[in-house]
Amino acid sequence: MSSSSSAPATGPATARGQRTRNKLLAAAETVFGDMGYERASIVEITRAAGVAQGTFYVYFPSKKAVFVELVWELNRKLRRSLRAATDALVDPDRFELERVGALTFLRFVQEHKDLYRIVRQAEFVDEELFREYYRELSAGYRRGLEQSMDKGEIRRFDPEALVYMLMGILDFVGMRWVLWENELPSEAVIEDMVRFIRDGLRRREGEDG
Repeated sequence: MSSSSSAPATGPATARGQRTRNKLLAAAETVFGDMGYERASIVEITRAAGVAQGTFYVYFPSKKAVFVELVWELNRKLRRSLRAATDALVDPDRFELERVGALTFLRFVQEHKDLYRIVRQAEFVDEELFREYYRELSAGYRRGLEQSMDKGEIRRFDPEALVYMLMGILDFVGMRWVLWENELPSEAVIEDMVRFIRDGLRRREGEDG
């Protein structure tokens, strides 16, 4: 992994410093989403954050550095949201986890409307960062699917293939409704998606593993 793609260092020691850093990241999310990486500038980011341009360099050495940190910040926030939503469930089966995970992802994308644009830009800004984003996102999901397979809740699949197939379904459902239409899919669409996943994962009578 290149150093530019590595997980970021610990943030500022003071609460005030962390607030300023968070303001810069929030501004960068908007500016990169609206303008794209190439057209975005540090001037635009600091203007959106309401801080002096020199303040930017206290926290980030370059435009690419704030972009890399933003991708990781979105990754962390999404994983925290998914973990909190699923941890709140009481003795869920695999299919309830899939439903809640899907709704949590779609709501997160609705709250962070520039997520798709920023992550897709990452492929061209830093390809290793782009790959690592999905590796990190898929790791916990994969472990959960493997546990469900081991308990006999779902059919046995290659876990790496399965996790990317399921993420692909969510990615495109989110793109079609949340990104293009700026709204959550209807209950009917959500139910169709979960039913499609459930029917694909459910073990058949007499099926091994």
